[in-house]
Amino acid sequence: MNHPRLPLASLLGAFLCTSMLHAQTTELRIAKQPGLSYLPAVIAEKRGLVEKHALAAGLKDLKVTWNLLSSGGASNDALFSGNVDMVISGGPNMLIIWAKSNGDVKGVVATGALPMLLVTNNPNVKKLADFTDADKIAVPTIKVGTQPAVLGLAAEKQFGPEGIQRFSNLQVAMSHIDALISLQNKNSGVTAHFSQPPFQNLELKIPGVHAVLDSVDVVGGPMSNGVVYSTTKFHDANPKIIQAFVDAIKEAVELIAKDKRAAATIYLEVNKEKLTVDELVAILEQPNMVFSPAPQNLLKAAQYFFRAGFIKQNPQSWKEFFFPEVHDLPGS
Repeated sequence: MNHPRLPLASLLGAFLCTSMLHAQTTELRIAKQPGLSYLPAVIAEKRGLVEKHALAAGLKDLKVTWNLLSSGGASNDALFSGNVDMVISGGPNMLIIWAKSNGDVKGVVATGALPMLLVTNNPNVKKLADFTDADKIAVPTIKVGTQPAVLGLAAEKQFGPEGIQRFSNLQVAMSHIDALISLQNKNSGVTAHFSQPPFQNLELKIPGVHAVLDSVDVVGGPMSNGVVYSTTKFHDANPKIIQAFVDAIKEAVELIAKDKRAAATIYLEVNKEKLTVDELVAILEQPNMVFSPAPQNLLKAAQYFFRAGFIKQNPQSWKEFFFPEVHDLPGS
């Protein structure tokens, strides 16, 4: 019996797709950062959820390696150099590398969108306008990180485009942990820190430290300060691993919603912050603590970066910078 001959392009496409499926990596290398917005990823790490969902998809021997890096900039460098396959960082950090790579890097899934507070130990600073050139605001990545995006939006709204540069000049790059230590020492030169839970909660316990700005007020809602992203090359070559990771985060988010004490216990086992389980549960129960695989208000951040001249793209939908695995979710 004669069989219809397929066009060469179709045969090549089928061969390449089959090759990619067989060529899926046996090790997933992830760069992570400290912070409560990454709690679903912490749970996924501790409970082996990525391996669990990978096994269910037929990947028997997947090894998942989690590497701790202190900032989004360092994580992005690791991704660009090929030293890691995925990065967990702030959503705006992902936007910068998405733009820089012309879309070759995109979001895989979000993890959290927690309220971020700008706090200071300077008694003369009660509002944004009170900061002077003598102040130094610690952020993980200057100008284009998650906290700088919120700070830029606030400065732009209050002072116009010139306010963006003014507050960019006040920023110093520092990990959340180092900034917490510096804020306790008034001789360090650091007078303010824009972070996230649980660091801001610890800082508000320091005598004389008070909040100046709340990200929820600036953005008009939550902004994803926890996002997982990867390269198009890795995504396309490893579809089962990508889906396993998305499913792992979704399962971890469900656990947080059902059992905050178990989630808090896991977080403190992995991250040795000076909090009790009861204190962390209380933080998790505060308003505006959003854990979701769907990105939140990242389109606002992207369009701000375009206006500020930090990126050349002006996206009109959040789906432009996220892979299709989460396009069915209610993102923004």
